[in-house]
Amino acid sequence: MPASHPAALPIHIDPASATPLVTQLHDAIASQIDRGLWQPGTRLPSVRTLAKDCNISTLTATNAYNRLVAEGYVEARRASGYFVQSKPVAKTTTKPAQTPLSIDSLLLLQRVYGDDSLTVKPGSGWLPDSLLFTDGIKHGLATLARRQPGAFARYGHAYGYTPLRQQIQTQLAARNIDGAPEQIILTHGASHALDLVARVLLQPGDTVLVDDPGYCNLLPTLRQMGVNIVGIEFTPQGPNTEALTLAAERHRPKAFFTNTNLQNPTGASCSPATAFRILQLASQFDFLVVEDDIFADLQPAAAHSMASLDQLQRVIHIGSFSKTISPSLRVGFIACHAGLAEKLVFAKMAQGLTTSEINEQLVHAVLVEGNHRSHLARLRGKLAEAQQSVCDALTGCGLQLFHRPTGGMFVWAGMPEQTDMQRLADAAARQGILLAPGYLFRPDQRATPWLRFNVAHADSKVLFGFLRQAAG
Repeated sequence: MPASHPAALPIHIDPASATPLVTQLHDAIASQIDRGLWQPGTRLPSVRTLAKDCNISTLTATNAYNRLVAEGYVEARRASGYFVQSKPVAKTTTKPAQTPLSIDSLLLLQRVYGDDSLTVKPGSGWLPDSLLFTDGIKHGLATLARRQPGAFARYGHAYGYTPLRQQIQTQLAARNIDGAPEQIILTHGASHALDLVARVLLQPGDTVLVDDPGYCNLLPTLRQMGVNIVGIEFTPQGPNTEALTLAAERHRPKAFFTNTNLQNPTGASCSPATAFRILQLASQFDFLVVEDDIFADLQPAAAHSMASLDQLQRVIHIGSFSKTISPSLRVGFIACHAGLAEKLVFAKMAQGLTTSEINEQLVHAVLVEGNHRSHLARLRGKLAEAQQSVCDALTGCGLQLFHRPTGGMFVWAGMPEQTDMQRLADAAARQGILLAPGYLFRPDQRATPWLRFNVAHADSKVLFGFLRQAAG
């Protein structure tokens, strides 16, 4: 027979309270269980009895019990009712013991995303919450909530949510890039897009060219594939085309991965003349160009692209909404010629079936119903102001600027040549400062006195005091 416990206190529900009824009921029962008023194994009142005693609906009572079941307070037994479980393990907010933090090639891929000990994060790669389009997301979620559940309860299209791909088609056309929806594949962000392209294009032993310095998250993917990685110097005008010519002649690469606008990590952009020369070399030496262009919408002036010159023949164009809406949505895209798109979709489905249609619907709702263009204008303005302020402060600390960007997230600045960058980054971490030393962005991880700064996180007296002392 199940245990009983008649001494449990009555539950008072206040219908005038701003706290939802289901939350009041849940909290009251959980509190009684925590205080031992309901012992493990005790049968709780039936849904109907509880609803009658508390003057609430049976649906409210059921939802409260379901929450308690999900949290381990209560066990639901078929045809018998709800019973108190053994007391759940108390949730703890104690931080796990931290090992000494060393800034290595895995840090930006792992601990940095959840390490609360790093309170100042100029080395991070994302925007602060205050600059994300939270109002647009709230409006988009409300729009989705009004739709029929069946509209976002399925796996979705292999290429991705069709209305969003059509919207991306329109946005690309505004940048003089023509492509049909079947040339656009939605992905779990730009990193997934880069990984997918690399796995379709490359085989172990192939040679691939990359920016030097360049996007650090791409490099582990290429290393794991067993390809030969050759870095091409990135200048304030884009990739060094003389170095690119020599590398193409010597290595006959399969592809060149490059970040066109407001490059990560330097903040510089590829000039139209440089872009035109890269396409000439791609045709001459028969390699594809993978254009990572996720920062184009942050460009204060009109953003140029190689895809607009090439019209998706040799160029594979990659974009993302992580920097302009929210990184938590994980929605990016690939635009390329139709034949390659079919191969990419096959690989996408083989890896993990479709991408999240709910997230894709939300992005679409934000783009078409929110004030996304106004948000972008404000975001560009705030980043431009931050660039000016942070660049001035860095030079005031004694650092050298590679290039002074007029907008975007990143600036590349150099310490004195003799600086031990590993020791510098580790010392900063001990003071709660995340730095991104330049060797993390180099294909061979050779030593360099440069650092990447995210201007949206870098306006900090603590940071500038540390740098001033280190550079002095």
